[in-house]
Amino acid sequence: MAQQFDLAVIGTGTAARGTALRIRAAGWSVAVIDKRPYGGTCALRGCDPKKMLVGGASAMDHARRMRGKGIAGAPHIDWPELMAFKRSFTDPVPENHEKSYADKGIATFHGQARFIGPNSVDVEGAELEARRFLIATGAKPKALGIPGEEHLITSEGFLSLEALPPRIVLVGGGYIAAEFSHIAARVGAQVTVLQRGERMLKHFDPDLVGWLMEKFRAVGIDVRTGTTVEAIEKIQDGFRVTASAGGRQVIVAADLVVHAAGRAPDIDGLDLARAGIAAKGGRLELNEYLQSRTNPAVYAAGDAALSGPPLTPVSSHDARVVAGNLLDGNRHRPDYRGVPSVAFTIPPIAAVGLSEADAHGQGLKFRTKSQKASDWFTARQAAEDVYGFKVMVEEDTERVLGAHLVGPHADEVINLFALAIRHGLTAAALKQTMFAYPTGASDIGYML
Repeated sequence: MAQQFDLAVIGTGTAARGTALRIRAAGWSVAVIDKRPYGGTCALRGCDPKKMLVGGASAMDHARRMRGKGIAGAPHIDWPELMAFKRSFTDPVPENHEKSYADKGIATFHGQARFIGPNSVDVEGAELEARRFLIATGAKPKALGIPGEEHLITSEGFLSLEALPPRIVLVGGGYIAAEFSHIAARVGAQVTVLQRGERMLKHFDPDLVGWLMEKFRAVGIDVRTGTTVEAIEKIQDGFRVTASAGGRQVIVAADLVVHAAGRAPDIDGLDLARAGIAAKGGRLELNEYLQSRTNPAVYAAGDAALSGPPLTPVSSHDARVVAGNLLDGNRHRPDYRGVPSVAFTIPPIAAVGLSEADAHGQGLKFRTKSQKASDWFTARQAAEDVYGFKVMVEEDTERVLGAHLVGPHADEVINLFALAIRHGLTAAALKQTMFAYPTGASDIGYML
């Protein structure tokens, strides 16, 4: 006999957890299901463990930059110790999450959920029926369709390495490639990035990415753009990566090859058709309320929905939207204005709002202030040469349209621009704000 619930949540990451806890607090019976350890990508296999490794690499890099400026000695990273530090955070997460669900009276299930009807799933032989479902299964690496693809390790595999090999190739040029290459280079690996596009980090301002590439070169990262990986072959002492660039064949030897070429919603194993849930091109077909267009009992959130940018704050936002729609009826729509994005390179690069090209494309009248500001105090006190910004302000309204930062504290300062964009604060209001000095935020007035 099937077990009955008001809501069944497939996944236990940020979007899943946020929705499950809110709906349970409202008195609904709730079940959560996951084929993997509880906690989701961000806490276990993505943002959080990555940032812990970036923290170690950043500390060492700062010490190296300060050599001859009061810091002596040659710092280095002990990779096993850094990984142990990372595990001190990630290892307890699944048990802690499962206990918290039990404490709230939320039923927990382990295994692959497969729909067997519009309102029912099978989980390793257990049948669950629910009035409503939430698909919050996150994302997985995209299939590349090349020979030897099975030799690639994923970002999850990289974050679990017990030792870092000497020669690493990253396939792709987005967040994962940029961040992992900076970590690996600081540890001492020979790193090559093979990017099919004409530049890395296409979601960030091209001028600022250009400034950041100086740091890639300075730490010895070999970035090859316009290069398409065609095959990966296992050989005696590692791997042979074959690619093409400008009509020429390129061969790169590696001890490790990392998939960094994008992710897609992880929905393939759900047997969606049996529940009448439409998907097209690997994406769920949703309405403006994050509800399935073809099965009104089903909602989606986070990376599985791919309604907004694939970022953790978006997953949290989606969770609030879905919970509101489950409790109130469909009255809530997601609002992705002012979502900041950061690539945690060393130093970080960040963006929020419109790009310069987007603003021109919308026919907006605006002024742009942009500068590579390596001589500003924020850069000099950190002994960091890469520091700069580009900010666009609408002429008539003084609204901040977009902000793009690279350098020390960019990952924090971007949040203040996000606040301004989301809540309509003007450039004048930001200029009149008294920020603590000297901090990264105290530069904002000079960026406008």
